[in-house]
Order: sequence, then structure tokens, then C-alpha cells
Amino acid sequence: MNATSATRTAGHRPWRWILLGGIALGTLDMLFAWAFWVPRGVPPLRIFQSIAAGLYGEASFGMGATSVWVGALCHYFIAIVMVAAYYAVSRFWPALVRKPYAFGLPYGVALYLAMTMVVLPLSAAGAPSFKNTAWVASSVVMHAVFGVICALFSRRAARG
Repeated sequence: MNATSATRTAGHRPWRWILLGGIALGTLDMLFAWAFWVPRGVPPLRIFQSIAAGLYGEASFGMGATSVWVGALCHYFIAIVMVAAYYAVSRFWPALVRKPYAFGLPYGVALYLAMTMVVLPLSAAGAPSFKNTAWVASSVVMHAVFGVICALFSRRAARG
């Protein structure tokens, strides 16, 4: 190992890329939700309240700014965890960062399934409805994109 690679290794802080990836992922997800729901009459801040409903249930919608902030914090925390989980597994299975599209797309779909079939039903928000097929279909596609974002930021985190 030469002096340059020793310095690069000593200064390698993957958490910066993980954090940045989570912020990018959370922001893109929120823009997607707003683009879908706002034209249908749902106020943007209500979307954050719906995220906080995972903790507070229906009471979230009467809590004003408190549930908006809690929803926003939860949203970005979850996005950061999604990137961190991909990165953590990639440390044991390097192919995940070598082929970010091949593995990121199914990871995103797996994220959608986990959030929809496990996390939501176990939360105070309860089981999701699948009646809005446009929302479900676009959410699956967007989550595949989110998986690629997780993979690309994880690759950057792995490279230092």
C-alpha cells in the first residue's frame, strides 16, 4: 500500500455517501408522491402526516406541524436506512456495487414489498389499500428506481 492509498483508506468515510444517498432518495420519493397526489387535491404537508400515521395512526392528521415534522424525519430516516442496508450487504457481496442496475432494480422492488406487506401492516397506519392501481403501479416502478439510487450511492460509499 502506498502513501496515497493509505491516506484514502484512513480518510474513507462511507457514511457521507450513505447520508447523501438517503437525502437524495428521500427527496426524490417525496417529489414523486407530491407529483402524484397534489394534482388529486392532497396538500403536500398531508403526505408527511400520512407517514407519521405509521406512529400515531389517524391522530396524525389532527396534530398539525408536529406530525408533519415527525413524518419528514421518519421519511428521511427510512431512506437513509435503505441506502445503509444496501451498502452493508454489499460489503459481503461486492457484486451489488459492481452491478448497480442488475441488483438495484430488484432491491427497490423488494423495498416496496417489504414496506407495503410488512412495515405498513405492522404500523399504526395499518394495511395499505391497493384500490388505486395507478398509485400502486407507479410506486413499484419508482421503488425500482429507488433501488438503483441505493446501489449507486453504495457504490460511491464503497469507493471512498
